[in-house]
Amino acid sequence: MARLHLFDLDGTLLHGTTAPVELSRQLGREAETVALDREIAEGRIGPPEYATRVYDLWAELPEAHVSVAFEAAPWLARIREVWAEIRATGDYCAVVSLSPSFFVERLLGWGAHAAYGSRFPTVPFTEPVDPAGVLNAAAKVTIADRLCQEFGVTRADCVAYGDSLSDRELFAVVPVSVAVNADGHLAGLATYSYTGRDLWDAYELVYTSGS
Repeated sequence: MARLHLFDLDGTLLHGTTAPVELSRQLGREAETVALDREIAEGRIGPPEYATRVYDLWAELPEAHVSVAFEAAPWLARIREVWAEIRATGDYCAVVSLSPSFFVERLLGWGAHAAYGSRFPTVPFTEPVDPAGVLNAAAKVTIADRLCQEFGVTRADCVAYGDSLSDRELFAVVPVSVAVNADGHLAGLATYSYTGRDLWDAYELVYTSGS
């Protein structure tokens, strides 16, 4: 039976940072976004408020800055190689993130079968962000179920990779999970734990242990 590998983005595929921080860095608004990341990580604000506030920071964000942020971001090594291997074995890989869709969807070009993020307007912004399109932890499970239907697998065939609070609900409903450079929110939930900067090593944990 094929497997579906579900990857978080911020703090997982990106090492020690988030897509919003990398985008804000291009505008000199990094400090404000790091503070927002801290607020949402501590549960002091929710995803809709977070999205509204970063949207305000990105009023002048051009497409060229998005490209630079994406290319310059500190990605884990061998992401494309892992996804090529997943495809070669007949499995599926998808990215599900609370970060903006216009950033997350660029990973389709690296070999992901699907990529979902919070729905933001196209940059540069000419319309407001719709809070209804902002994802949360529960939405990751909903999207995972939708992808299972699309690819003809079940939750029992899923492997989740994540690092923080937004991954808890998904980790709780799949049989195999890998905590990647994770914080304390995933303690006791993950099947495996990986600390480092190479996705292949995290991916390999699932297979070298026989899961």
